[in-house]
Amino acid sequence: MAVATQYATGRRKCAIARAWVTGRGGDITINDQPLEKAFPRLTLRQIIQFPLEIGGVVGQYSIKATVHGGGQVGQAGALRHAIARALVVLNQPLRTPLKKEGLLTRDSRVKERKKYGQKGARKRFQYSKR
Repeated sequence: MAVATQYATGRRKCAIARAWVTGRGGDITINDQPLEKAFPRLTLRQIIQFPLEIGGVVGQYSIKATVHGGGQVGQAGALRHAIARALVVLNQPLRTPLKKEGLLTRDSRVKERKKYGQKGARKRFQYSKR
């Protein structure tokens, strides 16, 4: 019997993650590195594994992923989005709990650009009345 593999893409800020979720094993590999080496911070690893915990399928799926662009937090969020999207295709009953937690929606918040005539996106130059 062939093991089903599902591909999905996730995005967050400037980070893009591509994830291949396979219905066997339980290891997570990111950019050809184990999860602990790719993301040393515990909080980032928890962000990545959150869709698996919500679905109650920790250790049932093997994940191979590539991420690029953005920072570590953005990459972790993009990977979480990709894993959630792939899980829904592999296991349709997981859609309801993942959707309820907002894991299937792309987080569209990005950094606002700096405007001309100002110090930053919103901050103005200091005004002196006298």
